[in-house]
Amino acid sequence: MPHPLDSFFAPASIALIGASRDHEKIPGRLLSMLRKNDFPGKLYPINPNYDEIDGLKCFKSIADIGAPVDLAVIVIPARVVLPALEQCAAAGVRNAVIISSGFAEEGGDSAAMQDAIAALAKRTGMRISGPNAEGFYSQVQKVAATFSPTVDVKPDAPVLVATRRRIGIVAQSGGIGFAIYHRAKALGVALSYVVSAGNESDLGAGEFLDYMVQDPSTDVILLFVEGIRDVDRFLAAARRAAEIKKPVIVTKVGRSGAGERAAASHTASMAGWSVAYDAVFAKYGLIVSNDLDEAVTIAAVLASNPLPKGDRVAVLTVSGGAGIWAADTASMQGLKVPELSATVQNEIKKWMPSYGAAGNPVDVTAQGVTSGGLQNSIELFDESDEVDATLVVLSLSSETRMPFKGAELKPVIAAQSKPVLFYSYTLPSHFARQELTKSGVVVLSGLTHAAVAMRRLAEYAKFKFVPEVERAALPLRDLSSYLESKKLSEYDSKSLLRAAGIMLPDEVLVRERDGLDAAIARAGFPLVMKIQSPDIAHKSEVGGVRVNIATKGEAFSNYRDLLENAGKHRPAAKIQGVLVAPMAKKGVEIIVGTMLDETFGPMVMVGLGGITTELFKDIVYRPAPLGVAEASAMLETLKAAPLLQGFRGAPKADVAALAQLISEISTLATQHSREISEIEVNPVLVHAEGQGVTIVDALVVPKE
Repeated sequence: MPHPLDSFFAPASIALIGASRDHEKIPGRLLSMLRKNDFPGKLYPINPNYDEIDGLKCFKSIADIGAPVDLAVIVIPARVVLPALEQCAAAGVRNAVIISSGFAEEGGDSAAMQDAIAALAKRTGMRISGPNAEGFYSQVQKVAATFSPTVDVKPDAPVLVATRRRIGIVAQSGGIGFAIYHRAKALGVALSYVVSAGNESDLGAGEFLDYMVQDPSTDVILLFVEGIRDVDRFLAAARRAAEIKKPVIVTKVGRSGAGERAAASHTASMAGWSVAYDAVFAKYGLIVSNDLDEAVTIAAVLASNPLPKGDRVAVLTVSGGAGIWAADTASMQGLKVPELSATVQNEIKKWMPSYGAAGNPVDVTAQGVTSGGLQNSIELFDESDEVDATLVVLSLSSETRMPFKGAELKPVIAAQSKPVLFYSYTLPSHFARQELTKSGVVVLSGLTHAAVAMRRLAEYAKFKFVPEVERAALPLRDLSSYLESKKLSEYDSKSLLRAAGIMLPDEVLVRERDGLDAAIARAGFPLVMKIQSPDIAHKSEVGGVRVNIATKGEAFSNYRDLLENAGKHRPAAKIQGVLVAPMAKKGVEIIVGTMLDETFGPMVMVGLGGITTELFKDIVYRPAPLGVAEASAMLETLKAAPLLQGFRGAPKADVAALAQLISEISTLATQHSREISEIEVNPVLVHAEGQGVTIVDALVVPKE
């Protein structure tokens, strides 16, 4: 099925507006790059100052071409870009890349010019990338619509292509996108596309991701993002990638620009500003990397290997020390380096001298190389059910000798059913890279990056996308009367939650001492009593909570003490009264909360709850709303997950009831995202299986 961007990435004709004969300047380099890379379609240089450029007829304007144009590449001063686009639209040009700078990145009138470009795209249907873009490169269709020197063609320079599978790169920074390509190319990783999104007046990173997810020539995608503008398109593309299991590696920059922000709830105060991005990435199984070489290594390994079935690694080496180092590095990444069985060890020993080591790491020694020990061991591990991946650690510095016979290694790699990674502890020679490329092998030169890549592959192989079904059915109700105050107390917050359809224990607000008898009779002993004020968010900090009250006398004295403590610690606070509730049965303390993110909207947080929530920060975030199955999967990622599964003889907790509550809270936050900024229920006591959950405390923060 055709995609709307097919004519963008594979144009049959390109007009170059602002073309030049000067190859030292960007307009001249653009034309040069297109021709050097053998663009197979028609090229139309446009510049009123020339009749021809480099043997090509040069046109005064786009209207003079008189033939269909799929793509216009624009590199002229910012002030004349908009009129040029109007002419393109009038001539029926389908797509444009604006290389020119001087728009939103400068602010003021320049930003207004960019707004006008966005409006033109919307009005005419022409798809526009940029402005301030570095263009794009399609290796498959030979379209080098960029001035980046990384796509320059040097006839005598050898070309490395080790992988059949191709990577696609989407970057909001043009320089970084082509830097990723440059490094991947040096490893022999094949490319489908690299595109620089620029200022995203029209086409954004989400739409480019959408194209690469559906593109059959793209097998692995690398994203470099600062912030997502076309959010709905991005989420739809991420969901599709998760459904079809196409790996997406993402680097999100700008994480350190803001610290923890002041907020009423634990949920928001524990969230760094980029937590929503991480939550979205986790939901859709995107592989996060914050290092350029690491991201390229992960992509290279994915492009040249199948996914593993587990996390057990065989380390195979010709140097004992290097093998131990590699085994340590793999272990530090949480991978297992298991001791091999006697049967497997005995087989390996046939191919190595007596001073070799067969336990794992396996050191076949330099002498074992000549007897085929390396290659035979790779085949053995690929067939063995004792390991899930092999890390080959060796020296590839020689310009003349290889530890493998290419003709014998190639069929082994072609038939591999598990990942096989090759790491050289010496700098790999170009000869070695070239020779191994012929067998489909990518040579890695960063040991930690290789171990991280193996771990990421194991994690990605385990990831299962949970479809957004089985969402809690929560009736949509008008809650505006509960949100009239700027700040809500626990009592106000619980009243709102009850009205929304969330189950809570029966509690009574005692506004005057005379009402205490009736409240005690209704709740029954033992009791909990808590001071209520919209100005006191964390009651335990002011001595505002009393538990396990067993007699009427204790209840009356505690009532007095709670009011006195509040007056002493918060003299200006508006006191509503004292909340009287039955003491809840014991259970695992969990926190469930929501907050609003400017980009992705409501986020749900779940974690180990109670007063130690901020101390341990055992929390996980996901975008709302959540289905019940997704909420259950979220709980499994907590370090405290064993507490819910019956830790050390305790009964299994009612995870089903907790997942239902998480789904309800997430639905409520989504339904009322224009009115509610934060919701937090903490702690939620999760009782034994079949006995449900109890919300002990709650806080709702209205949106300003």
